[in-house]
Amino acid sequence: MSQSTTNNTRITILERFRGPPTSGHGGYVSGRFAAFVDLNADESAEVTLRSPIPLDQSMSVLFDQDSPSNCRIQDNDTLIAEVRAVQHPLAVPNPPDWTQTLAAESRSAALMPNINPLLPGQQGFHPICFCCGPEHAEGLKIFVAPVGRQVSAIWETKTEWGDDAGNLPHAFLWTALDCPGQYAFLAEGIRTGLLGRMTAKVITAPRAGSQLQITAWTIEIAGKKHLAGSALFDDQQTLLAYATTLWIGRQPLRL
Repeated sequence: MSQSTTNNTRITILERFRGPPTSGHGGYVSGRFAAFVDLNADESAEVTLRSPIPLDQSMSVLFDQDSPSNCRIQDNDTLIAEVRAVQHPLAVPNPPDWTQTLAAESRSAALMPNINPLLPGQQGFHPICFCCGPEHAEGLKIFVAPVGRQVSAIWETKTEWGDDAGNLPHAFLWTALDCPGQYAFLAEGIRTGLLGRMTAKVITAPRAGSQLQITAWTIEIAGKKHLAGSALFDDQQTLLAYATTLWIGRQPLRL
């Protein structure tokens, strides 16, 4: 059995980056965790979430001594996530028309009132989610809606989100590729459970402040597992990043 060591590496997810009200956003934390593994040019990072991600609490990063491309995130004795490098080919469909995508936003389930039976009187599927929550003051505000056989949104990014090079952080790109997969299933009348695994590849990090297009589509259902694909494009509809998201189980739906 391989040995692990922390090397005193730790990570904290701030409360701003929540998905559910008391847990870190699955895409954001996956992007943060993925940064700890070494990837070859043809590899993607696969992040499997094992427990809810605590907010504002330091967690340990344990590296696999036998494989530098593997690591685990732990909160004391609780396993939070496992990360590894994988081959991840994905057939990405052409994005929907840009103008049609803009026109569709008002029909997004992320903007519908009372759609979540667990949150009566609030707007959107996940009102305070960092990615898709209309009630999150510092969120990304990505509101995908059905356009043809996909869901899609035009994402207005902000220059203040940029890293030292002026690009959008990879964790923000992972965030943007997460929630749309769940909305792709919602467009087919299925409300999935929580994110269980995310695998993503960033080809080119776009400039902060640019206008981008997000797309997502369903791939397959196997028992309780619901697999979706998602992609990020620039304003010329050039592919910048792609991902698959695996959602576990189903929940009651009210539309």
